[in-house]
Amino acid sequence: MQDGDRWGILLLAHGAPDRLEDIPEFLLRVRGGRPLPDEVVHEIVARYRMIGGGSPLLRLTREQAQALEKASGLPVYVGMRNWKPFIQEAVELIRDEGLTHLVAICLAPQNSRTSVGLYRQHLADAVAWYAPGLYVEFVDSWHDQPSFIAALAGRAEEALAQVQKEAGGPVPVIFTAHSVPERTVAAGDPYDAQVRETAALVAGKLGAKLFEWRLAYQSQGMTAEPWIGPTVESQIDELARAGHQYVLIAPVGFVSDHVEVLYDIDVVLREYGKQRGVRVWRTASLNNSPLLIDALTALAFSRIPTHFLASVLGRQP
Repeated sequence: MQDGDRWGILLLAHGAPDRLEDIPEFLLRVRGGRPLPDEVVHEIVARYRMIGGGSPLLRLTREQAQALEKASGLPVYVGMRNWKPFIQEAVELIRDEGLTHLVAICLAPQNSRTSVGLYRQHLADAVAWYAPGLYVEFVDSWHDQPSFIAALAGRAEEALAQVQKEAGGPVPVIFTAHSVPERTVAAGDPYDAQVRETAALVAGKLGAKLFEWRLAYQSQGMTAEPWIGPTVESQIDELARAGHQYVLIAPVGFVSDHVEVLYDIDVVLREYGKQRGVRVWRTASLNNSPLLIDALTALAFSRIPTHFLASVLGRQP
């Protein structure tokens, strides 16, 4: 470490528009410039309208960054892959503010080339072009980070207590994460294995408080190719046939409220369950949970030299 070294943290997220009028441009960016049919765009706009007129993702990510900055004592930046502020803009700001070293953490705990791999590539390209001297420590995954697991288990325990009180007995839990194309996993992607490990660790943390649990995948893409399962719908069907009238959905692949939670679960899956006589509950998202911030702080400190932490921040990791 040189005397002039300056470390910071960059939080990377997918990005989402917080205004309805920005959705068409956002969708073009997500699809690499390939337009969607007008009726599909209108349907997606309607989804965002149902969750309040836009996504809260940027606001929540900035709140996470502010909490992380306070907890770590380091400057924290936000870069989005598909919306503003873009990763490129974050890198330019980091360069202009004189940072020399960076820990990059993708706010997708499980590693997939369809998500984390793309964030890594976008960041590498931005650094090469706009800040070639910037040293980056990239966190590929943190699906088993203890504070992250404790945060998820805490949310599940709180929700279970409420739903089981209403149900008058034990309620099964479906842990969920975003699906990915089957070809991705078939090619050796670690995502499915890491999601399953996260779910098992949370279940283990809950212990006897957990009656029954399953893992399912949600938010499959609008493509003809097969995506990994089982689907949440298929699990609700099985539980309905077994006589269950309540189910708790506990997302383990998302750390913030956004359209896949607020619409795909709270609107679509709740209605799906209702049609089958099953009341669908959901755990609260982590958002700026203190335990999530603890997890992110620990991840950053694990990549920063101990002598820097001790000499500049006056603390040990």
